[in-house]
Amino acid sequence: MRANCSSSSACPANSSEEELPGELQVYGSLELVFTVVSAVMMALLMFSLGCSVEVRKLWMHIRRPWGIAVGLLCQFGLMPFIAYLLAISFSLKPVQAIAVLIMGCCPGGTISNIFTFWVDGDMDLSISMTTCSTVAALGMMPLCLYLYTWSWNLQQNLTIPYQNIGITLVCLTIPVAFGVYVNYRWPKQSKIILKIGAIAGGALLVVVAVAGVVLAKGSWNSDVTLLTISFVFPLIGHITGFLLALFTHQSWQRCRTISLETGAQNIQMCVTMLQLSFSAEHLVQMYSFPLAYGLFQLLDGFLIVAAYQTYKRRLKNKHRKKNPGCAQVCRKKKSASSKEADSFLEMNEGAVAPGPSGPADCHRALEPTGHFALCE
Repeated sequence: MRANCSSSSACPANSSEEELPGELQVYGSLELVFTVVSAVMMALLMFSLGCSVEVRKLWMHIRRPWGIAVGLLCQFGLMPFIAYLLAISFSLKPVQAIAVLIMGCCPGGTISNIFTFWVDGDMDLSISMTTCSTVAALGMMPLCLYLYTWSWNLQQNLTIPYQNIGITLVCLTIPVAFGVYVNYRWPKQSKIILKIGAIAGGALLVVVAVAGVVLAKGSWNSDVTLLTISFVFPLIGHITGFLLALFTHQSWQRCRTISLETGAQNIQMCVTMLQLSFSAEHLVQMYSFPLAYGLFQLLDGFLIVAAYQTYKRRLKNKHRKKNPGCAQVCRKKKSASSKEADSFLEMNEGAVAPGPSGPADCHRALEPTGHFALCE
């Protein structure tokens, strides 16, 4: 699926900046900002989040990859299918439909990892899913694009950004590996790094969102249909990912993780593929979609985190009113236990249904998530 770039006018990679429309020059500046900020954000963020990963738990996911398998099914099964249905339902132009489909076929983005941390998700599963989906994209992206576009009679071939996928893998695995090592050698310091990284990650996400709105203010006058799809697409991804995880009897913690991983796509990879495959004339019609999708998935992520934290806080207050002595018991257990981090792993690895099982206690009988400590 290679694009024919023999003539400079047909391939944007061979076109000079002066040949591009003024609107695309703005997009070029926007892409440069996103590229630099994303590279810095990815390295620092994945290092700090790697400090939450334990080798034992990571190996458990690799040995029993049920969660990873469900995540890959959501990523390369649900998302391309949803993209195809949206393109057909809204009767998009062929060029616009391709942009939507390419976004649906992209692997998961690292933005899902920081949101997973904020909703007390399974960080080991989240990082494993992001890595595995990026590796699987080497084969699954061309396969999905071929299956969904063979009936559209495309006149232009699509170029898979293998180099971009490789760079993403390097930027993902190396910082995580350093973070895992720091967590293994200096567990106390790793907790501090994790907290700082979570705050810095949130600040960087806000910077990216503001930069996107300011630099691409002209794109909001584009096709309303594309903007509508960019708004509903990540939401549908989050919802269907959660439902599929629930249907396959994953724990509540894994359901949240898989949901966030499903709706969060690698925007930079989509933009790169559009640049490699289409001319400047077509890019004007297509660039607004990945940009709007990226901004809306940030907004959706923040809303999900805010809803979860509010729900969690209400459950804490409700439980403390019903069990006033539980806080003291939990504090004693917390101080006596050297393995508090294990509470962030699902209570029963072999459980066949989400939610707590067995006798209720101070931590497990409070609400469906069952893994975060309500007595703090």
